[in-house]
Amino acid sequence: MPRFIHPSTLTKEAVFAPLEGVGRAVLVEKRLTDAIVLGVLEHGDRLPREADLAQSLGVATVTVREALESLRDNGLIKTVRGRGGGSFVIRHPDDKTRIENARIQGVSRGDLRDIGVYYSIIGAGAAERAAKHASIDDVKNLRRMVGITDFAEEGSTRRSEMNFHLELAALSLSARLVHEEIRFQAEIGPILWMSMQDDACRASSRDAHLQIVQAIGDVDGEAARRLTTNHIAATVDWLIDAKSELETPGNLP
Repeated sequence: MPRFIHPSTLTKEAVFAPLEGVGRAVLVEKRLTDAIVLGVLEHGDRLPREADLAQSLGVATVTVREALESLRDNGLIKTVRGRGGGSFVIRHPDDKTRIENARIQGVSRGDLRDIGVYYSIIGAGAAERAAKHASIDDVKNLRRMVGITDFAEEGSTRRSEMNFHLELAALSLSARLVHEEIRFQAEIGPILWMSMQDDACRASSRDAHLQIVQAIGDVDGEAARRLTTNHIAATVDWLIDAKSELETPGNLP
């Protein structure tokens, strides 16, 4: 069964998908920062040229330039001049914790629950349709994706979450679902998959993915929808608990 784009390409496409709303530099900076923290953009990766990045994101070149300057000031990229140069990603372990804690503290519990409701509709709907349209080879590919993931490692599991759900969207054979999945992963994925820093969540992620694949292989759309909904709900519950823990008096900065 044909797919729209291979999931590894979809993951990078999510980073450079057009921004919604006003093309402010802060939105560009946030999008790229999230991608670096999530590990979609890895240490040493070279960003597209300013003009190309501006075109991909749907903003002015000057907006991209301002965002890249902020990223340089924050030590997240370095720019090399001359032939073979460009802007390259720099990842520091301390940046990840600081940025993630600030991000989750900046989202209300109500918004976290709303994220879960919205994404359950998108993700579960894609899983249900994937069960209807996936071929035997597609199911084998999903199993392979789960099998090659190192669920003992946070970055690998985060990327697996993005790739897995992007692949389900592609298997739905709905261009609009693919678009929504890409947009969601770009804007919300870095917050949602923060739960993968927890050992138990990574183990649950593996189990959930295997169960979803089994449901798709059994052509059981209802089970695929239910399992995906439960997986997302468990992730949101973890985020709400983590937010409460961060905001206890002894943990406030």
